Amino acid sequence: MAMSLLTKQHHIKLLNMLLIAAIALLFTNCNNGQAPQSTPHPQVAPAPAPAPQGKTYTLTPDGNGRLNVNDINRYYKPGDVLILKGNFSAIYFTNLNGSASAPITIKNPPGAVTTIGNPNWNGGSWAEAFSFTNCHYLKIGSDKNKANFLIKGSTQAGRPAYFDLILRGHTDNIEIRNLTITNGGTGIWAKTDPVRADRSTWHPNSQMENLSIHDVEISGTHNEAMYIGHTATYWDLTAGLSFYDPPSKFKPGHDYVQPIKWHNVKIYNNYVHDIGADGIQTSAIDQLEIYNNEVTNWALQHNSAHNGGILLGGRTTNTNTHDNYVHNGWGELLQFYGSGENGAKHVIRNNLFRDNMEGNDGVSIRGTDNAIVIISNNTIARTGGNSIRLSGYRGMKGTQIANNNALIQPRTGGTPLYPNAYIYTEGGAVVEEGTGSNANAKFATVAAADVDKENFYLPNSSSPVADCGYRKKGKTE
Repeated sequence: MAMSLLTKQHHIKLLNMLLIAAIALLFTNCNNGQAPQSTPHPQVAPAPAPAPQGKTYTLTPDGNGRLNVNDINRYYKPGDVLILKGNFSAIYFTNLNGSASAPITIKNPPGAVTTIGNPNWNGGSWAEAFSFTNCHYLKIGSDKNKANFLIKGSTQAGRPAYFDLILRGHTDNIEIRNLTITNGGTGIWAKTDPVRADRSTWHPNSQMENLSIHDVEISGTHNEAMYIGHTATYWDLTAGLSFYDPPSKFKPGHDYVQPIKWHNVKIYNNYVHDIGADGIQTSAIDQLEIYNNEVTNWALQHNSAHNGGILLGGRTTNTNTHDNYVHNGWGELLQFYGSGENGAKHVIRNNLFRDNMEGNDGVSIRGTDNAIVIISNNTIARTGGNSIRLSGYRGMKGTQIANNNALIQPRTGGTPLYPNAYIYTEGGAVVEEGTGSNANAKFATVAAADVDKENFYLPNSSSPVADCGYRKKGKTE
């Protein structure tokens, strides 16, 4: 008997329902009673937004060779490139701002040389070759070749007052790279003086962030090659002068503050030579790394107050000084005045310090606030005075650590070679020297150490220096 159309449709619907139920039962059994799980789509992090692509501008000197740019109205934008074309006697930038993702780049024209500075300056205005005030997020110098970006300072009698490259007035987030500085008073000067009307210039109300100085050559300065961070312990707002004594000696009626500090400074791959005072001088910095620099022939003034090849000054915290080569100068090879405040750490490792003069010590450690310094794997050779001097007179009373150093021929200045000539302590300073495989290696002469003087004092195959001391590493990119 033929099925009616309605009955046939009902039958088909019933079969479909049974089929769906069977499939559902099958999935349920396969998932142990759990509902079937959908396969999740992989989560792909969104690509970071590309840095803004700025415009390129070519800037030239005026009739006097000068360029003075106050970008208070933000004409230049993050990511812009400012090409300095020609020979400039002075360049001043104020209120120039890039951003963290898109700094403003200041450089020479492709394949051409930019020269900045006034070798004939002998007093008066325009006493800076290259000046930045309240500027942020900048790259300064050549892309690759330091011979194409030149800063030439004064060569006249008044040159001690001349600045080659100056960062002031809160200027920060700066990369200085691939440039050459010659002559003048101070090579690179980077600090902010306190101002009575601006509380943000008083520590700890603010700090300057991120400074990188690399692949720079500095020579012939009358003063410091680098003066990075404020050296004043306090600032007398009433007199407008630095103050270095303790608060107990404040003058009645005067107002005192501390200058703001830098945070995160890296100084590396630089060549500093033929300098009148300190080579690389730093102060008032938290998180400081100095590495892969060569410093030679500094302290030409023979001024014992300004004679550090590398100087870690007052109010420096959390410092790491490594893989430097400091040699053949008049003054002390390395000076440390850093602070142990807030548990700050300090490391001096794998440096070659050699050959200074006239009784000056090699590594001089004179920290404050119970600073602790780990001095390891350095070679310190042919020093005029002691290899290492540790002083507790300024409040460094904790136990210093000295491991695996090669200390070779101290006191070439003529004083007797007593055992404490290798590590000399005074003023209550205490040192813990390594033992066994961590012991320091000490030698009265270079011959006894059996090292190659012409090849970074590296030990010869038969040398008793063994694993102690400096080992040369390649340039850091």
